[in-house]
Amino acid sequence: MLVIIAYDVETSTQEGRTRLRKVAKLCVNYGQRVQNSVFECSVDPAQLVEIKHQLEKMIDPDSDNIRIYHMGKNWERKIETLGKSESYNPDSGVLFV
Repeated sequence: MLVIIAYDVETSTQEGRTRLRKVAKLCVNYGQRVQNSVFECSVDPAQLVEIKHQLEKMIDPDSDNIRIYHMGKNWERKIETLGKSESYNPDSGVLFV
């Protein structure tokens, strides 16, 4: 299934900047960065549980925010891209032009 993970981590302190790097590094392990703080991740349900568990341990719930959008298996019809014609397919790892 495809999930989109978007995050906003407070970075006014060194601890916040460290949390931001940890969140980004975790997301890179599971998906492709499509915007600065947005990742498309093709994962199975067990991987999603693990991602959520790790993210919950990393963030400060009082100042950080993570949103996970469940796109499902038929995600191709649910995503519309405007602008730059390159698009990444998280299931195949192929960049479409």
